[in-house]
Amino acid sequence: MHDILDLDRRGLPGGFVASEEFVEAASAQAKSLGFDPHKVFVPHPIQDRTDEEMQQIAENAFDEVLALILSK
Repeated sequence: MHDILDLDRRGLPGGFVASEEFVEAASAQAKSLGFDPHKVFVPHPIQDRTDEEMQQIAENAFDEVLALILSK
């Protein structure tokens, strides 16, 4: 998140995509940094997904990811 904070300080949109398993960890880190970046969470797990499943996850998250990088 430090890199995202650096982008934010420079006026550049930033954020991250992670699986839902990391919601609590992201919240804790955001609280400790005093910075809550834009984020998109996708279904967990990722590593055992087929190419078709990953394609569907990407398509489902596309609008949120686009909004994330176009924010500011």
